[in-house]
Amino acid sequence: MYIECLLELKTKQVANLYTYKVPKHLMDRVAVGKRVNVPFGKQILEGFIIHIKDTCSEDINVLEINSVVDDEVVLTKELMAIGEFIKENTLCSLSSAYQTMLPKALKASHKTKIEKKYQSLLRLKEDYGKSLEKCTSEIQKELVAKIHENGFLDKKEAICLSLSATKTLLKKEIILEDKDEIYRLQNKKKVRDVKKILNKEQQGVVQEVVSHLDKPQKYLLYGVTGSGKTESYMQIIEKVLEKGKTALVLVPEISLTPQFVDQFQKRFGSFIAVLHSGLSDGEKYDEWRKISRGEVHIVIGARSAIFAPLKNLGIIIVDEEHSESYKQENSPRYNAIDIAEFRSEYHHIPLVLGSATPTLEKMARASKGIYKLLTLPNRANGAHLPNCFLVDMAQEIKKGNYLLSERLKVEIESALSRREQIILLLNRRGFSTTITCGSCGFTYKCPHCDITLTYHKSKNNLRCHYCGYTIFKKDTCPKCGEDLNFYGYGTEKLEAEINKEYPDIKVVRMDGDTTRKKNGHEKIITQFKNHEYDILLGTQMISKGLDFPKVSVVGIINADTTLNIPDFRSGERTFDLLYQASGRAGRSNIIGNVIIQTFNPKNFILSCVCEQDYQKFYQYEMNIRKKLKYPPYYYLVSIKIASKEYELCGEEAKKTANYLRQNLSNDSIVLGPTTANVFKINNVYRFQIIIKYRFDKKLMKTLQELDTIYQMNKKVRLEFDINPLRI
Repeated sequence: MYIECLLELKTKQVANLYTYKVPKHLMDRVAVGKRVNVPFGKQILEGFIIHIKDTCSEDINVLEINSVVDDEVVLTKELMAIGEFIKENTLCSLSSAYQTMLPKALKASHKTKIEKKYQSLLRLKEDYGKSLEKCTSEIQKELVAKIHENGFLDKKEAICLSLSATKTLLKKEIILEDKDEIYRLQNKKKVRDVKKILNKEQQGVVQEVVSHLDKPQKYLLYGVTGSGKTESYMQIIEKVLEKGKTALVLVPEISLTPQFVDQFQKRFGSFIAVLHSGLSDGEKYDEWRKISRGEVHIVIGARSAIFAPLKNLGIIIVDEEHSESYKQENSPRYNAIDIAEFRSEYHHIPLVLGSATPTLEKMARASKGIYKLLTLPNRANGAHLPNCFLVDMAQEIKKGNYLLSERLKVEIESALSRREQIILLLNRRGFSTTITCGSCGFTYKCPHCDITLTYHKSKNNLRCHYCGYTIFKKDTCPKCGEDLNFYGYGTEKLEAEINKEYPDIKVVRMDGDTTRKKNGHEKIITQFKNHEYDILLGTQMISKGLDFPKVSVVGIINADTTLNIPDFRSGERTFDLLYQASGRAGRSNIIGNVIIQTFNPKNFILSCVCEQDYQKFYQYEMNIRKKLKYPPYYYLVSIKIASKEYELCGEEAKKTANYLRQNLSNDSIVLGPTTANVFKINNVYRFQIIIKYRFDKKLMKTLQELDTIYQMNKKVRLEFDINPLRI
């Protein structure tokens, strides 16, 4: 018996499949999808079994495998098919596709060692009466009684009662110690949430999806903020579970997961697994095994949860489908929604994409009937959408209001007087974005990247948000010794100003700096929901999906942050962010007010946000996209040419562009090369080429040829991003 094994090698060689012989004593253990240890040169590597065959036409000196790592299959037939799909659609290697799909403990790497967690349980060796007779003290009898009462006792509890008695009973073999495997994440919440009564619009959504549970129908659920999408999801899932099937639900941010999971646990109890990057490697390993063993019926998680090995999958739901976090930024650059569509077809089940601000591409597909459009145009509980106001900050600065406008201050003070809560959005973390010397012009910049350093006052350091380079800030200019000037502001500075303006009010900040610690998101969300804080301020992670009934005011501190980014999607990102943030206000029976501070009060996109008119924005943006030949009218491919040598990088970028123009169809448009938006990251220079196309049969073949040409080039690297979200 022979196997073909896929190894994870540093070089991007084709396939990386190698043949090995299976010794007789391991023949019963090998199976496609399991990991094996194999000799490779002077190393022992882990790899996945891809094929099993009886004969081998290769040289007679085929090496034998050393061992089989897994008792159960790691890569199921479906996961292997997904891996092939990712490989073909992102131009990554097959091994890279498989590695990104699995938790760290199951990746093919000899360096990874994550142990299962066990608890020591004490049990009686004989019946209760005989055990008591052998006890020589009252404390021993008490221990035996406790074990008899439940059938077992945690060893830690027994030791707390009496260490010496526990040791004596074990030594005399009156009690025995067993090790039982336990999961690191324990969901002990009981079902206590009463199913809510749906309005007619929600009933229509649920009935439509439930009537097509045996078809790969794709739905776009367009519902305003607070329209009850989550309740609709849960009632659809109830019907799926009744049929004995399972459900997969994706959410875009870790910050959304705790509140979302809590709602599901109240409804469905403990049969839920959670997968996101905030879990430890051990927790991910446990959750994955729960899923693969069929111990849970619902999986909730962020992007990587799309690979959850659920059996008998009945529905896939993607909440906040417009979120860019569903697209992985590093190789393999897959989009979780593409994988969701693949799994929908694979299992012949429906896919529901939900959002209050659907992407233009998805809405365009819905208008053509590729997706079926479902709508929830009103808030579920009869609440009204918030009132929205634009404030011209150019006028406010003349009054000395640099951060908070007079209108926002009035709304904050009014809300506080009514014991209501406030959310403030500033989509930039840190204290100051640029530090410059007014005398000599010196500016703190990252020595490795083409970017200025951001000042973080709490740690008195300057940090590069691309490569992580950090230095301590000096009190004076390191070049001429003069005083330094601070420009721009982030959430840390906003927090300081709020504390100064309202010294008696409790304020909490939620951004990438305050949520680094484990369960950081959950802690802040819970505390704010319990009204331990009056004001929540933060970056975009507070803008969508969160439900706080007491929030009546939302303030957008700088609406222009995303509006001025040189990217064709900047208008869409701005609308999504501000519309979603606005939707946090007035979600219960209180009136919501949203204050949008901007230097562009006449901007059309901001007016669409203020009017809360998605359709108006959609028509406006689609007209621009059509004229400029951008998605959804054209597809895009981004190719980045990267090298540590500037001249070489530029030359190879020109060669690549010429190759594309010579080999692609005449209808395809090749733009560039130009320098990338961030020209240098980690001392690597980056040029970029953009391809716009509609239908080009030559495209993938040409990209694969380019990939092959540069595979063995150690000085120049090509990075392909098919359907990029950022250019």
